[in-house]
Amino acid sequence: MPWPSWNEAAVAALVLALVALVARRFADPKAKVAAAVAQEVALVSFLYMLWRLARQLPLLHEDGAEDRGRWIYHFQKAVHLPSELRMEQWVSQHQWLAKLTVDYYATVHVPALLAFLVWLWVRHRDEYPRWRNALAITTAFCLFIRFIRVAPPRLMPEFGFWDLPAELGRDIYGPAGTGASDQFAAMPSIHIAWACIVGFGVWSVTKSRWRITGPLHIVLTFWAVMATANHWWLDGLVAMALVGLALAIDSGVRRMVGRRRRLEPEPVAPVAEAELVSTG
Repeated sequence: MPWPSWNEAAVAALVLALVALVARRFADPKAKVAAAVAQEVALVSFLYMLWRLARQLPLLHEDGAEDRGRWIYHFQKAVHLPSELRMEQWVSQHQWLAKLTVDYYATVHVPALLAFLVWLWVRHRDEYPRWRNALAITTAFCLFIRFIRVAPPRLMPEFGFWDLPAELGRDIYGPAGTGASDQFAAMPSIHIAWACIVGFGVWSVTKSRWRITGPLHIVLTFWAVMATANHWWLDGLVAMALVGLALAIDSGVRRMVGRRRRLEPEPVAPVAEAELVSTG
């Protein structure tokens, strides 16, 4: 089943925002809950819309994209980062693993993020705003940086890379330059960014033994984006740093708001009428 389009997400965000505005006018507690839920789903739909829209904008210019890809390739070799090419070569020798890796790359990132947000809302409501804010800030960073064109490994055959999903009959992005998706927005990896929000969030919020699934999701996503030649290691590391920056921004704003509230003078309680009479 195909993912919802950007215009479908836009309609959903608009309708849900209107539902939230109307529901707030009612004093019924159930209406207040419905308004809060509609507001949060509208925000997530809006972020999803931006992500889908950014992928489909006709950014056909490739100026400097391959040069930056070559620079990343040589830089990673110089600092001894793991080789994406060796990962792709190894995984391609095991067809079942290659298919699982491609499926994980293509299908898990959005459902995992949505499941994480729902779980936070239901089980850890007090932690929800922090991670929702981190998601919004990180996604904004990613969509801005994408305008710096970077070719992904699969579009750099000179180093031996190839499009593994397409070879397995699952051409995720289509031919480069068709405008169907942004082929030269490898930096940063939004897959890794969203996986880090889920992974760090699960690990920090819960003390359950299942918290290990959070970091495991980060590891598997790193594996999937590298072994399919869709991203460089540096794309993922930058995405991880952006998540840390987004969390720091959220914490800083919260501290600033808290200090302002503490400095605000407390409202003077009204003098009771009886006290006025007795002192008159």
